[in-house]
Amino acid sequence: MTTNDLNDKLQTTAILWNLDDLYKSIDDRAVANDCDWCTKESQELVTTYKNTIAGLAAEELQALAERLERLQSRLGKLATFAFLNYTTQVDNTPAGAFYQHIRELISEVEGRLIFFELEWNDLDQQRAQQLLEDDVLDHYRHYLRSLRRYRPHLLSEAEEKILIERKVVGRSSWITLFEKVFGNLRFGEKGRTEEEVLSDLYNANREVRQKAAAEMTEGLESQNHILTHIYNTLAAEKMISDRQRSYSSWVNSMNLDNQVEDATVDALIAAVTGRYDIVQRYYGVKKRLLGLDTLYDYDRYAPLPALPAQEFSWSECREIVLSSFAGFSPEMADIGKRFFEDGYIHAPVIQGKRGGAFAHPCIPEIHPYVMVNYTGSLRDISTVAHELGHGIHMVLAADKGYFYSDTPLVLAETASVFAELVVFRSQLQLLEDENARKAFTCQKLESIFATVFRQTSMNRFEEAMHQGRRQQGELGSDALSEYWLASQRKMFGDSVTLTDDYGLWWSYIPHFLATPGYVYSYAFGELLVLALYRLYQEEGDAFIDKYFSLLAAGGSDTPYALLTPLGIDLNDENFWNQGLELIDSMLREVED
Repeated sequence: MTTNDLNDKLQTTAILWNLDDLYKSIDDRAVANDCDWCTKESQELVTTYKNTIAGLAAEELQALAERLERLQSRLGKLATFAFLNYTTQVDNTPAGAFYQHIRELISEVEGRLIFFELEWNDLDQQRAQQLLEDDVLDHYRHYLRSLRRYRPHLLSEAEEKILIERKVVGRSSWITLFEKVFGNLRFGEKGRTEEEVLSDLYNANREVRQKAAAEMTEGLESQNHILTHIYNTLAAEKMISDRQRSYSSWVNSMNLDNQVEDATVDALIAAVTGRYDIVQRYYGVKKRLLGLDTLYDYDRYAPLPALPAQEFSWSECREIVLSSFAGFSPEMADIGKRFFEDGYIHAPVIQGKRGGAFAHPCIPEIHPYVMVNYTGSLRDISTVAHELGHGIHMVLAADKGYFYSDTPLVLAETASVFAELVVFRSQLQLLEDENARKAFTCQKLESIFATVFRQTSMNRFEEAMHQGRRQQGELGSDALSEYWLASQRKMFGDSVTLTDDYGLWWSYIPHFLATPGYVYSYAFGELLVLALYRLYQEEGDAFIDKYFSLLAAGGSDTPYALLTPLGIDLNDENFWNQGLELIDSMLREVED
C-alpha cells in the first residue's frame, strides 16, 4: 500500500495545517515587513538602552522588558512559520532557504540584544534584588530573576556575539542536515518512509517485524558515516561550549534550562535505574504470552493476541480522543476540538515530511500547531492525545504572555502524558473481555516504559557518549553502538535478546542532537503525571481546577514553586519511588 493509499484509507489526506494565521506564504509582504520591524526595533533598543541598564529605575526596566517581549514574540512568529513550512517539505529548496534566512535574522537580532542580558547580570546582587522587589516589575520578576541564573556562565559581549552569529552555521545546521538525511531516506525495496517501517514493529506477524527491523538497520547503515560524523561534531560542540561556559557536567546546562537542581535529576535517574527489574519482569511475562522461546529487540512492540488489531480512521481517532477529554473536563475537550476543526494539525504520512510528532507553540495571539504521522494504530491515537495535551497546555498558558508561555521541559511533558492517561482510562472502560483489558493494560505499560525506563536508558547512553567524546576524542560508530547496547542491556537484562543490528539504532533519535540531556524530562513528566492522576482519583472534580491552574501558569515560576499548591515536593526522596510503585502495581495485575 502506498502512502497515498494509506492516507486515503485513514481519511488524513486533507488533514493539513493552515499556516495562514501566521503568514500566507514565504513571499507574503507581511513577512518582509515583520523582518524589517525586528531589525529596526533591535537597533533602536541598542541605541536607547545599551550601557544604561545599571542606572535604570524599575519603571524604565519594566518598559524595556515589555519592548523585548514584543520583539521576541514577533521573532517567534517568524520562526514558527519558517519551521512549520519547512518541516513537512524538508526536500523543498526554497522552504529550506527561507528557514535558514529566518534563523540568520534571529541570530543577528540576538547578537544585538545580548547587551541586555550581560548588563543585567553584571548588576551586583543587592541592586538587582532592590529592583526585583519593586511592585512595578511584578509581571517580569520571574523572567528577570531567571536570567540571572546564567550569570556564572556568561562570556564577554564580543565572545557572546561571535557565538550567536556562528550558531546558525553550527548546531542548528547540523540538525538540519540530520533532518534532510531522514526526510529523503527510503527504506527497503518499496522505498518506504521511516514512519512506515517503524510502524511495522507493532505488527502481529513476526516475519513482518523482523523484516522491518532489517530494513531500518539497512537504511541506517547506508548513512552511518554521515550520522556518526554528525553525532561526533555535535558532541564536540557541546564539550567546547560547556568548557567555555564553565558548566560542571554535560547535563548541567539542561538542568539549568529546566530550572531544576542537579540533585533532583540525579535522584530521578537513580530511582528509575534502580527499578529496571520492572522492565525485565514485564518482558518475561510478554515472552510467555507470545509463546516465544526468545524475545528479540524487534519483538518488543508485538501486540498481544487479545489486543484489538483494528485500524482506526482519523474521524474515529478524533471521536475517541475528544470523548475521553470530555470525560475529564468539557474545557479540555473544547480546546482540543479547535485543533481538529480549525486547521491546527498536519496528519498524513507524505514524502519529505519529517518523522515523529510534535506540538509547536507560536505566540500568545496565535494558536499552537500539532504534527503527527498518522498510520491508524491505537499507538497513534495515544500520540495524537499526547500532542494535543501539549497544545492544550500552550493554549492555557498563552494568557501569561510570550515569555511565560514557554514551560520548562520537565513540566512541558505533564499535560501531554496526562492526556494520554485520560484517553487510556477511557478506552479501558469500554473493553469487556478480561484478556483484552489485560492486553490493553500491557500496551499502556509499554508506553510508560517508553517514557520512564527507555528515556532514562537513553540518558545513560548520552552520558556515556558525552563522557566518551570528552575523554577519548572522536568516537567511531562501533563505540557509539557499544554505548547504546550497554545502556539497553542494563535495562532489559536477560528478558530481551538484542541483535547486533540493533546496535545502530542510536543514530535515528533527534533528541540527542537538538536538545542534549532532554530525554530525562519524559521520565520526570510520566512519574509526575502518575502522582497527579492519583490525586485526581482521590479528589475528583476538586482536582481539575488545580490541574488547569498548573497548566495556565506556564513558565511563570520554577517547577518547585508551581507544584507546591498540589502538595508535590520534588526534593522528597520518596516521590519518584511512589510513581515507580504505581507502575509496579499495574505490572502485578498483569502477572496475577
